[in-house]
Amino acid sequence: MPLSLNFLWHMHQPDYRHDGDILYMPWVFLHAIKDYYDMPWLLSRYPGLKATFNITPPLIEQIGLYVDKGVSTDRFLTLWLREPMDLSPEERAWVHKICRSSQYDTMVKPLRRFDELYGRERLDDREMVDLEVLFILSWCGNYLRRNDPVVSGLIAKGRGYDAGDKIALMNRLMEFVSEILPLYGRLQEEGKIEVSTTPFNHPILPLLIDMKNAVLSNPSTTIAPNHFSLEEDARLQVKKAIELYRETFGAEPAGFWPAEGAVDEKSLRIYSESGLKWVATDEEILFRTLDDRDRERLYENHSFEGVTIAFRDHGLSDLIGFEYRYRDADEASEDLISHIESIASSKDDATLSIILDGENAWEFYPDNATPFFEALYERLSASTVCRTVTMSEIASMPSKELSRLHPGSWIYGTFDTWAGEREKNDAWELLFQTRMDYERHKTDIGDEKREEITSHLLASECSDWFWWYGDDHYTEYAEEFDRLYRHHLVSVYDLLGIAPPVNLFRPISRRSDIHAMVTKPKFHIAPRINGKVDSFFEWLGSGMIDETQHFSTMDRVRGPVEKIYWGEDDRNIYIRLDGDMERVLSDSLSIRIYIGSVSDMVEISEDSIYESDTVKAVVRSVAEIEISKSAFHEERYAKIRMEIHSPEGIVIQTLPGSGELRIDLNDDYGESWFV
Repeated sequence: MPLSLNFLWHMHQPDYRHDGDILYMPWVFLHAIKDYYDMPWLLSRYPGLKATFNITPPLIEQIGLYVDKGVSTDRFLTLWLREPMDLSPEERAWVHKICRSSQYDTMVKPLRRFDELYGRERLDDREMVDLEVLFILSWCGNYLRRNDPVVSGLIAKGRGYDAGDKIALMNRLMEFVSEILPLYGRLQEEGKIEVSTTPFNHPILPLLIDMKNAVLSNPSTTIAPNHFSLEEDARLQVKKAIELYRETFGAEPAGFWPAEGAVDEKSLRIYSESGLKWVATDEEILFRTLDDRDRERLYENHSFEGVTIAFRDHGLSDLIGFEYRYRDADEASEDLISHIESIASSKDDATLSIILDGENAWEFYPDNATPFFEALYERLSASTVCRTVTMSEIASMPSKELSRLHPGSWIYGTFDTWAGEREKNDAWELLFQTRMDYERHKTDIGDEKREEITSHLLASECSDWFWWYGDDHYTEYAEEFDRLYRHHLVSVYDLLGIAPPVNLFRPISRRSDIHAMVTKPKFHIAPRINGKVDSFFEWLGSGMIDETQHFSTMDRVRGPVEKIYWGEDDRNIYIRLDGDMERVLSDSLSIRIYIGSVSDMVEISEDSIYESDTVKAVVRSVAEIEISKSAFHEERYAKIRMEIHSPEGIVIQTLPGSGELRIDLNDDYGESWFV
């Protein structure tokens, strides 16, 4: 039989609600117009292809708020619709900040006027309106661009937008958002997709059941000392998710993608008792369960307590999520097909699960990854070695019953992303403290308030809050996430009629702004390129990126570079890489530097000194690199991306972790000064 190929696309956004039904951040809306419709729509254009789409309850509910209440439910969009002159300085600055969050190369640069305005710190009112409209247009997906006259007409207009354009655009987009969930329901009824969901507020269910699971998954992890089991909440999270799914799609869900692929034996029993037929998680869980890293076992079907478990192929999933964005669409799709064919030829009746985020990767691809998916789906449609299936079809196949199940998640097979660091444990401590105070006083209030409090407590158990605390992930919106999390806990006390503890009003996150990870250059520098720091003053005034605070989802083993320094003078750009350079030299690692495109690449390997007409580099105690500005052919921005390669050609680190170092070659540092 041909290989059974299962794509599972996970669609999720945190619960951004604050002060009732007001969404504090606009990411649900933005991904709705770019990804949530486009992903199933693209698949549906290819008869015979199938996939599973996991839509989380917070996402379903927040899409529903846009359908029911429109712009008024979104703080950003409410401000966006107003005239810039009517905004307070703080409101205007916040709107400006959000409007500069689009990915530059793939979303900003293709819109010429957006590119003109994107880097400016100050805009007049007319420029601000142009920026606002172009920001929303940059998030419009290919279905809208190809099929909607309002969107395509405004893109063609290019500049000079007015209030009427904003109203027309927003009215159309709100109509479009109302079409998203019905599309999933219709395609599921037609048998083209399966729709699954996640425990209600996207919690790490094994940690709710028993925080000691974090230690079982990694004995070196420390956990909040005053923890206790919230198994009752875990069961309620599952029950409420099934109820919402039934209300939305008119049927029972067959399976769940547990939040963050987090599983343990007790959570699987809860899923089984709830009537679910399948769940999915990462390959690392299987390997640790079997104490065997034989990849042949990955392509077999397994179950526990009668529930089928799909174990994702981590490497192939990461290729789509992180690597193929840098390749030509045909080349990338052909590479994935070659991997699939290799697995199919090595094992009879193989089952392959490719599971990843269904929304966040595509803004890093050209044209929102549509060329990649079209090339991939064309090849899959013509393939004779594999067939695409849904998760329920896998659950109907014979499987091997596991006698035990290792607790863990889809990141390293542990729970370290959500517990262990001081900030994460502080957040858990506040949750347990609030929950205990509620238990002490819940008999003093009525049913309506108990229901409201339960909603806030369940929302505070969302995995996303704990994800962003600590040093392992970075977001420019850490302050906003922190405030939203603590708001849920403060609301519990407000509803109880009790003064909230003072520690709930202190930020948990110690990194209140971007300077925790990035420091921008202050003035020109002119270091000597010799592979060592000659003096404190040599790189004084340079920019800095702290890579240790910027490791992203599903990162592999961390590479040797810990910090990137950069700066310039009139003729050159200078880059310094700090970290374990001894490892770079002793392990024969190479440094590739991409200057603007794949074709403009230099590689520092074998020898620690490299020199060409445009690039000079020396690797000793640090790596120092000098790049002539002539290499950028009078472009406005110098775009530099670096990779650390093993001797086998495996990329073990991408620098910067966010994609590319983009330097404005027209920056005169006029607003910077130093004492």
